[in-house]
Amino acid sequence: MRIGSGAGFAGDRIEPAVQLAARGELDDLVLECLAERTIALGQQRRLRDPALGHDPRLRARFRPLLPVAIGNGVRVVTNMGSANPLAAGETTRDLLVESGLRGRIAVVTGDDVLDRLDLREPALEDGIALAAHGEVVSANAYLGAEALLPALDTGADVVLTGRVADPSLFLAPMAHRLGWDLDDWPRMAAGTLVGHLLECAGQVTGGYFADPGAKEVPDLANLGFPYAAVESDGTAVIGKLPDTGGLVSTATVREQLLYEVTDPAGYRTPDVVLDFREVRAEQVAADRVRISGAVGRPRPEELKVSVGYRAGHRAECGISYAGPNADRRARLAADIVTTRLRGTGLRIRADVLGRADECRLRVAALAPDPELADLVCHEVESLYTNGPAGGGGVRTDVREVIGIVSTLIPRTEVETRVTVLEADGAAA
Repeated sequence: MRIGSGAGFAGDRIEPAVQLAARGELDDLVLECLAERTIALGQQRRLRDPALGHDPRLRARFRPLLPVAIGNGVRVVTNMGSANPLAAGETTRDLLVESGLRGRIAVVTGDDVLDRLDLREPALEDGIALAAHGEVVSANAYLGAEALLPALDTGADVVLTGRVADPSLFLAPMAHRLGWDLDDWPRMAAGTLVGHLLECAGQVTGGYFADPGAKEVPDLANLGFPYAAVESDGTAVIGKLPDTGGLVSTATVREQLLYEVTDPAGYRTPDVVLDFREVRAEQVAADRVRISGAVGRPRPEELKVSVGYRAGHRAECGISYAGPNADRRARLAADIVTTRLRGTGLRIRADVLGRADECRLRVAALAPDPELADLVCHEVESLYTNGPAGGGGVRTDVREVIGIVSTLIPRTEVETRVTVLEADGAAA
């Protein structure tokens, strides 16, 4: 089977995904669009409006992609449901109806475990109780392939999820197409290896790899995204479409292999514990690399949970100075601001950036409430007439900061569900 990667993060380009759907001869196309903090921010949008909380670029991505994918029989799997997969499903159905397309959408829910979280449990990162970090606003378990298989069984054209482990988004379609058992640890390891290599899309075709003079990548402006041709035993060849930019080499594959891996002997996912140490990458043709050698051990009995909490408000503001002595005037402005904010308890960071005759003062602080954060911005703004000569171009910004920590939850406490939505092909 052939599986492609259509996005590696929330801000990714859509053109390579459309190219893969059109010319990749794919069975499945996966769009991975959910970072750790993204789902907590989505939960905030959902609290403001129950119709929001899914990926805000969902319509912009699906509008050009779905007509091509559905037309070519390519199943699309994505975690763009974020904090509101059902709303994402309804939006997708509406988009299909508007386009006069027929399609079935399967929505996977159940990753939201906020109501089951024990706030007395320590965070994995620092051992401090979850409740001590601040008000918890989201808690999402990393689901595995097991949660997606019932959705794939529905014959859906589009599968939408919230939090799912990135490699599992790819493993589930492979297991479904190739008939793998979820306790077949060698194949779970092989499929997870493929998913790990594809999960960041352009990173394995030369994006985030290029370094002029050291690591050259051709036509990076036209970077193509990868696909994998996967055999029944799990061995696979990673490739990209001809006439697209970038490259697939043993170097790009090995670099991606180490991405976010702290223990090559025990990479834990909801589906398997993967041992990378015997993995081999062989260049079999131009832009074709065969991978093999993954070793698997039984999956963990607990799922990792990403927990979002309110961590305060960040003030970030700046003012520019130009002309003779500009850098000294900017440093004087920095001293003035830090002196005026003394006694607030805030840790102020003030940096002077630029040249001696043209520079900008940047001031930043993390405050427990928006009023105190706004005070920082006000002091920078007041420099116009209460500071050194020639200040201009003040910009201020105050934003809430969502912190992220992790914990574990027994697998038995996570229950997933599948909801099917239909678009009948009749344009609205």
